[in-house]
Amino acid sequence: MLELLKTLTGLSGPCGYEHSVSYFIRDYVREKTDEVRIDPIGNVIARKKGSKSGPAVLLTAHMDEIGFMVKKIEENGLLRFEKLGGNDDRILLAQPVTVMGSQGLLPGLIGTISAHYAKFDDPSKVRKHQQLYIDIGAASKQEALDMGVEIGTPITWGSEFTVFGPKSKPRVRAKSLDDRAGCAVLLQVLDEIQDQDFAGELIFLFAVQEEVGLRGAKTASEHLQADAAIAVDTTAVSDTPEEMMDQSLRLGRGTGIKVMDFSLIVHKTMKDKLIHLAKENNIPYQLEVFPGIGTDGGAVNYANKGIPTGVLSIPSRYAHSPVEVVDLGDLEATKDLVKEFVLSLEKTTSFEF
Repeated sequence: MLELLKTLTGLSGPCGYEHSVSYFIRDYVREKTDEVRIDPIGNVIARKKGSKSGPAVLLTAHMDEIGFMVKKIEENGLLRFEKLGGNDDRILLAQPVTVMGSQGLLPGLIGTISAHYAKFDDPSKVRKHQQLYIDIGAASKQEALDMGVEIGTPITWGSEFTVFGPKSKPRVRAKSLDDRAGCAVLLQVLDEIQDQDFAGELIFLFAVQEEVGLRGAKTASEHLQADAAIAVDTTAVSDTPEEMMDQSLRLGRGTGIKVMDFSLIVHKTMKDKLIHLAKENNIPYQLEVFPGIGTDGGAVNYANKGIPTGVLSIPSRYAHSPVEVVDLGDLEATKDLVKEFVLSLEKTTSFEF
């Protein structure tokens, strides 16, 4: 799963511009599922039927990553930008970015003043993103245009994928782990059930535009008939020393079984089943109550007449930054629990309230 995760995070796919991720996932699952398609707004929807009848279960993760978009090209070639998704102005300065120009990907960086000028500045000031700029090495507006940049060109973080920590308990630092990590989990589950018997049908939904209002999942799930659903996403841990952290969710302690967030009160039947399977199979887990986050599970839960929905959260540090961090043990635990859920399905499995 590590190489799969490296490939997925290496793709550039901010909200509304997930094309490279959509095409990769479509091609990856084509021979492993019964059908696959990309819908009109970019969601990848694939179906795999089990060896016997049973419930239809929707498994979803989102493909998009937070990013930026070119708003203006200054006469000196610097780029003004807008946000795509929830970026924190405090961490933008001096960060590498990738500009998705029409002629190819361009390295760039978000500019900052030299430390030599700091004594003339207010050191406590946080400049809003509208005051910042991106440098792609162009010396004029025309040079930037000739490089394939225009108003509306999308931008992602430009950080590198890195494995670090003890060899026995490695962690990954990368951009877009939110939620390419969830995509990797579902693709790995699909790989591991290829020769296994399960009941019913799996509907895989790799959704677009989650970071700007759960738009992809809202659109797709209205047209998908499912008896239950599981969303897989990353979530912010609370195990670092800042004063607001309550140590209720920790990196390296297992998958997070969602109880509640601001988008969803998890269906009790789904929550209880996931807890039971985790205990039965010795899969490390944590219970998550976190009102500061929402996932596509919230959108799916509303669909049609209501779909009983559970959420598995991959614990993450430094979310929505160029250096998000996940623990590979937590990633494996999340994958194992999704897989056990699939293999536990029977013809008579129900998810009644």
